[in-house]
Amino acid sequence: MSFIRQFAARIVGQSIRIFARAVTAVRADWQGIEPVPKQRVYFANHTSNGDMPMIWACLPPAMRRTVRPVAAADYWLKNKIRAFVGPEVFNCVLVDRRPEVKDKPMDKIIAALDEGSSLIIFPEGNRNMTDDLLLPFKAGLYNMGVARPDVDLVPTWVANLNTIMPKGEVIPLPLICTVTFGAPIHVAEGESKDDFLKRASDALAALAPEERS
Repeated sequence: MSFIRQFAARIVGQSIRIFARAVTAVRADWQGIEPVPKQRVYFANHTSNGDMPMIWACLPPAMRRTVRPVAAADYWLKNKIRAFVGPEVFNCVLVDRRPEVKDKPMDKIIAALDEGSSLIIFPEGNRNMTDDLLLPFKAGLYNMGVARPDVDLVPTWVANLNTIMPKGEVIPLPLICTVTFGAPIHVAEGESKDDFLKRASDALAALAPEERS
């Protein structure tokens, strides 16, 4: 990336952070873990395209610099603006979900962890447009936990964003958004995929506000 593009990416990133804080007053609630620059995988609920920017925006600068969201290539490469913001502003790990593509998404994710990055992921896979608190988790979180057991897996609940930015709306409503970080979990020795994913889902759901849970 050229110096000019790096500078532009930094300016756009700051603008996104300021906008997020100004419109939603997004704040972090560190309930089960401290905001320190340690390698982690933040796994969050997913109700809006704004979930990832909100998590990213509320992290302290020292942490934000090393955190990479895992995101769909088909979304972030759809046009030139997204193709700049996703890879260069957020430094996304872009995964291609098409079945005909030979690249395995998990290979890119593990490579990012091996480089020392922390990650933001949405284990439901798609946005939750149902009345259920969470959709069933995909296997990716379990696979990360098995492949790199020393990395903390941190449940991260984004509250109010589906109300602030409903699907199809461009202008967000001025409400307060809270991002709650819970206690880290790990895959236990001998724990099955289904048992771990249920435990991870329960840990995330426990962070939901009482009116939703």
